[in-house]
Amino acid sequence: MKQVEDAEILQKFAQPQTRNEAFNLLLQKYQQKIYWHIRRIVIDHDDADDLVQEVFIKVWKNLSGFRNDAQLYTWIYRIASNESITFLNKKKQRNNISIEDNSVELAEHLTAASYFNGDKAQLKLQKALLTLPDKQRLIFNMKYFEEMKYEEISQVLGTSVGALKASFHIAVKKIEAFLLNDDITF
Repeated sequence: MKQVEDAEILQKFAQPQTRNEAFNLLLQKYQQKIYWHIRRIVIDHDDADDLVQEVFIKVWKNLSGFRNDAQLYTWIYRIASNESITFLNKKKQRNNISIEDNSVELAEHLTAASYFNGDKAQLKLQKALLTLPDKQRLIFNMKYFEEMKYEEISQVLGTSVGALKASFHIAVKKIEAFLLNDDITF
């Protein structure tokens, strides 16, 4: 199936008679990418599914006001990232748990999830990622898994490229330290 350009989606969305078609095209193009972006942040499949719905509801409500000063996908990623971080913060507050306890809980979800089919090395990497602060993990995920350029991540997160590079470097060092320590278990 031919991938539709963002400009075409936006053009169709601007017309009331093709608005639904445009949104369906947008979902086809971005829903799976956004799901995995969110899933890497919140870990749990059901939470990710709920957040994807919330993200696309926001996209639907705000797409007519999208100002072409950014790329469409970075705008959607920004919404998804913000929704995910807000969700995790609310979950921490609601459960009154520390960052460390939250990492343990997310790791337990990871190992219990029927959707995780990675090997031991992949599981250890995922556990290492859960030790990172949320924003650092988000930066690592976008750079490593989604292969986004620093400039794109900068647009999504509203952070300077220099700060992103530093944060990614620190995240890599933390992950390396975790992976080299065989005594760590959850």
